Amino acid sequence: MAAEGPATRLVQVAEHPRLLKLKDMFNSKFGSIPKFYVRAPGRVNIIGEHIDYCGYAVLPMAVEQDMLIAVEPVKTQTIRLINTNPLYPDFSTSVNNIQIDKTKPQWHNYFLCGFKGIQERFCLSNLTGMNCLVDGNIPPSSGLSSSSALVCCAGLVTLTALGMSLSKVELAEICAKSERYIGTEGGGMDQSISFLAEEGTAKLIEFSPLRATDVKLPSGAVFVIANSCVEMNKAATSYFNIRVTECRLAAKLLAKYKSLQWDEVLRLEEVQAKLGVSLEEMLLITEDALHPEPYSPEEICSCLEISLEELRTQILSPNTQDVLHFKLYQRAKHVYSEAARVLQFKKICEEAPDNVVQLLGELMNQSHVSCRDMFECSCPELDQLVDICRKFGAQGSRLTGAGWGGCTVSIVPADKLSSFLANVQEAYYQRSDRSSALGTQSLFATKPGGGALVFLEA
Repeated sequence: MAAEGPATRLVQVAEHPRLLKLKDMFNSKFGSIPKFYVRAPGRVNIIGEHIDYCGYAVLPMAVEQDMLIAVEPVKTQTIRLINTNPLYPDFSTSVNNIQIDKTKPQWHNYFLCGFKGIQERFCLSNLTGMNCLVDGNIPPSSGLSSSSALVCCAGLVTLTALGMSLSKVELAEICAKSERYIGTEGGGMDQSISFLAEEGTAKLIEFSPLRATDVKLPSGAVFVIANSCVEMNKAATSYFNIRVTECRLAAKLLAKYKSLQWDEVLRLEEVQAKLGVSLEEMLLITEDALHPEPYSPEEICSCLEISLEELRTQILSPNTQDVLHFKLYQRAKHVYSEAARVLQFKKICEEAPDNVVQLLGELMNQSHVSCRDMFECSCPELDQLVDICRKFGAQGSRLTGAGWGGCTVSIVPADKLSSFLANVQEAYYQRSDRSSALGTQSLFATKPGGGALVFLEA
């Protein structure tokens, strides 16, 4: 698998309504026809929230919703981007002057992240330009990875336009790294599943080195995504990066407590690996080493025996330098317990006992409680939606994605699906008129989809 790049498919565009529509619109906007099309899917994380950037394995699957880009390489050194959605303004720039503005996370910047990642990987200058028409059907700011899908799509577009190839793993690593140009300190799950996904299976994704293992989900259950209709843009707020920083600080304090070389430690997983103990033991060490009360920057400096200046310049990210208190105990407790739940989830899927759906549901419920209480990345609407989903037949329900808005994912016995959808639709959406803006995208059953692809017209 390691050396294999994303698949290229020959298609009759006339037989694919969405591709045909994109081709026609491309022709009307640019006066020419696309040379190829690239698709990269969004994802739903079934379990394993906020732990990828701590070094721990996660368990996502790709969804059918995706980013689709029609592309024509051109002789000029200009990238022209048009979105099929008129809410997103047209954009053009010189290939030799890629500027990514972290202060305003506009849609085109995600494309530029992917482009720049490939440009830097091959140390290229004077690249060819391209005309691109972008079409996405992943609800934005919903926690289903619309922004990472655009970064991945752009990376694969650029690679294909150059006639070059890379393995899926390498592409995932480049896109994970390049998305940080926009200021989000993510861990790499979204980009990995976008490239490594395969139809019909979820994946356990592990890091350092990046690898993906199939996880067969139970046949008697369906996963349902419900959008809370509260939008959360990771790049526009500091909540996400504050959590990344809190986890980094917790790792350093735990390492110092255990007399490890704390200044070399960045992730909570590294502390466990260096100590050679189990996740359960890490939870006990967290109880001993950290206190539940928030830590001030001064207290952290005192624990690590460093100055405030060293803390700001060497450990904190630019948008967390003014934070006045950090919750380290709660964040570490969430990460170590959630990492254990991911492994337990995979084990139950493999063993497939008679009550598999119930057992998986319990893990998802525990995950939501931990996200809500320990990681504090939920919101009232997500909690309400989770309660409604459980009330109408979900064996388990939890927030998915970064949180603070976005979607929930629920495991629902297949025979209860139609009543579940009808009841949740009425209880959460119709009563508050939430779904009018979102149409059918607010509540849907999903199954594991495939990864990124290049389409060529046959």
